[in-house]
Amino acid sequence: MSIWADMVTIVTSTLTGDIDFKTVQAYRSDAAWYVFGPLTLLGGTLVYYLYKAVPFLDRHLERTIVVWTYIIIAAIIFVGVLQRFIPFVPGQPAWSTTIPPMLFMIMAWFGCAFNVRLRTHLSFNEFRSQFPRGGQLFCLLLDAALWFGFCVIVVTTTSRVTVNSYDNFQIVLGTDNLMQWWFIITVPVAFILMAGRVIENLVEDLRNYRTGKPMIVQSVIGGDV
Repeated sequence: MSIWADMVTIVTSTLTGDIDFKTVQAYRSDAAWYVFGPLTLLGGTLVYYLYKAVPFLDRHLERTIVVWTYIIIAAIIFVGVLQRFIPFVPGQPAWSTTIPPMLFMIMAWFGCAFNVRLRTHLSFNEFRSQFPRGGQLFCLLLDAALWFGFCVIVVTTTSRVTVNSYDNFQIVLGTDNLMQWWFIITVPVAFILMAGRVIENLVEDLRNYRTGKPMIVQSVIGGDV
């Protein structure tokens, strides 16, 4: 099939939920990059404007997801320990060792999206702050390009994994009807949110460059946006 036909198959089958072997093959083709590259840009732009319109989400969305997934993971592990070592507590369910890793995946990637906004990932700010403003802007633009490219790669590849899991009816081990793709699909969602954070940072960097404000500032883990 041509790339255009595969792109149409990806879009129409995904929107209708009619996933079959033909759709899976289309996802595996190069057409997926032509669909999810623009989709990541569009989704990130929509996220950026959503955060501008609703500052509460800008400040709390990812952090709320991270905190609550962490609480649920801790609760499952705590109860599991009691069930394993205390005789009168009912036996440990089989899913207690399979659901926490899925939740940790959600916690990690949504936390990563928020920390892109805080710029707490490795960035060598001590060296960058010594550069002239043009050099600082170049580094920040390079950051934006690399992070956005990373987002496109992850959205595309994990979308393939998601549709494959959906097509094969993969169930979370230890459960009867909890599907794996319900968890896996949160990864491309998290990286679309990350693309929104990349755009947010890029707009801020260009504004700081034009207005003469400091461009490289010290990052603080757990800080505020």
